[in-house]
Amino acid sequence: MEEKSLQQAKSWLSEVYDLETRKKVQALIDENSEELIESFYKDLDFGTGGMRGIMGVGTNRINKYSIGKATQGLANTLLEMYPNEEISVAIAFDCRNNSDQIARSSAEVLSANGIKVHLFTSLRPTPELSFAVRELGCKSGIVITASHNPKEYNGYKVYGEDGCQIVSPFDVELISKVRSLSIDEVNFNANEKLIHPLGAEMDDTYINRLKTLCLSPEAISAHSDLPVVFTGIHGTGAVMVPKALKSVGFTNVMTVVEQDDIDGNFPTVKSPNPEEPAALAMAIELAKKKGAELVMGTDPDADRVGIAIPNKQGEFELLNGNQTGALLVNYLITRWKELGKVKGKEFIAKTVVTTDLMDVIAKANGVKVYNTLTGFKHIGALIRSLEGAEKFIGGGEESYGYLAGDFVRDKDAVMSCVLITEMVAWAKTQKKDLFDLMQDMYLEHGFYLEDLISITKQGRAGLEEISNMMDDMRSKPPKTIVGEEVVAFIDYLDTSKTGLPASNVLQFITQKGTKVTARPSGTEPKIKFYFSVQEKLPQREEFDKIKQKLTHKITDIQTEMNLN
Repeated sequence: MEEKSLQQAKSWLSEVYDLETRKKVQALIDENSEELIESFYKDLDFGTGGMRGIMGVGTNRINKYSIGKATQGLANTLLEMYPNEEISVAIAFDCRNNSDQIARSSAEVLSANGIKVHLFTSLRPTPELSFAVRELGCKSGIVITASHNPKEYNGYKVYGEDGCQIVSPFDVELISKVRSLSIDEVNFNANEKLIHPLGAEMDDTYINRLKTLCLSPEAISAHSDLPVVFTGIHGTGAVMVPKALKSVGFTNVMTVVEQDDIDGNFPTVKSPNPEEPAALAMAIELAKKKGAELVMGTDPDADRVGIAIPNKQGEFELLNGNQTGALLVNYLITRWKELGKVKGKEFIAKTVVTTDLMDVIAKANGVKVYNTLTGFKHIGALIRSLEGAEKFIGGGEESYGYLAGDFVRDKDAVMSCVLITEMVAWAKTQKKDLFDLMQDMYLEHGFYLEDLISITKQGRAGLEEISNMMDDMRSKPPKTIVGEEVVAFIDYLDTSKTGLPASNVLQFITQKGTKVTARPSGTEPKIKFYFSVQEKLPQREEFDKIKQKLTHKITDIQTEMNLN
């Protein structure tokens, strides 16, 4: 591996690469350190959604040249897919270090291939890119982001003309073309006439469309001064979320000043991930001081949102992605029904690892439910396939990503923040808070509690160990889980039974509705286990008791499976 890395590195000393890159590569060669091996031992993988990795020089790093190959592959694919048509691509980027330069480089390669580019002039949320692709009639879109990964990372995601992350056959064709390219085939000679700036005019169009989703304008008007704390955690949410909340009528939105600074180093947090309590700690402290009734935080590219709300003891409680998603779906369906918008052809969409409470709520209200494989691109593709025949109300996934309406085709934290805040205002018109709405939901439909464990194994041996774990569960599925009979075993590789594309996912369901799902990563030595348990909530006063019981049950399942 060392020799391969060294030879790869030496090839980067040719004049194909710029002087600064060559100097950095030479320094790595001189040092002959582990970093040389890590940077060059393989090509950074271009997968079904794009690529993500550590920034730096080398074939296994995010840089002008790895991005250049990806973009040349995209250009070649688009030119083949749309012969004799004018092709345009929208490009956005987030707050990460070098994101603006990577976006610019991508625009240059596309323009060099005769493709028109709409390049955002400054950072924007991922969902706005999804919106812009359809609004501008683009054939594709690119967003430069590594979502909630650490500061050393960046990434590259590709969208189709429907504003959705690419799916088959587009993704297969693109991957093939990218992998077959050499750096000599990448055209970096920009045609500046084909690069067009995109700015505030798209923000205004997006926000105006977002306002059409509001279902309770009278509640917003009555409680426009609802005290809310928001943090964009140094990312794009700070650019758009306060602006969107103000546009629909909320006047008392406070932000965490220290985290309003756009900074790809994320100086105030270890990880800019709204799933983690530490990421919202500063926002919660501010909320306590100011008497806020809602805390919201978005990840760097503002496609996911985490929230915290006061519980009955007055302490702020973080909701998990399933709880927030179920509350949002419950609110959307309730208001759609009250407004007479449910006609029998409406649906919600969720992933197979997301809470079944959404299914229960929808079916109780005469709304269809579709379950997709994990990844929001599958929800986006579903919306497209049903366009004109059925109406999408909303939906989401357990990993804090939600969507309503169909003008964006990816998870949208800007939209979600607006609708969540509206939901709190609507609850206040009934003299309730969001915690009351959550308890009402559990009283009516059952108390569902979910948890997730992610296990990482090291290296190739780790991948083999995970593969063996899946083989064992597949060949010898459990007959019981914590004493409950397993009545359903779903292997998502068996497309004849799921009706979905094949996926290496196993699911076990008991007669009491307990569900355990195992899903290994396709690219990392990592496996995730999802747990879902449920119980009736007889009365509001038993909330804490039932929650504790369900929490212990999940712990018992993990112990039984040797996952603690």
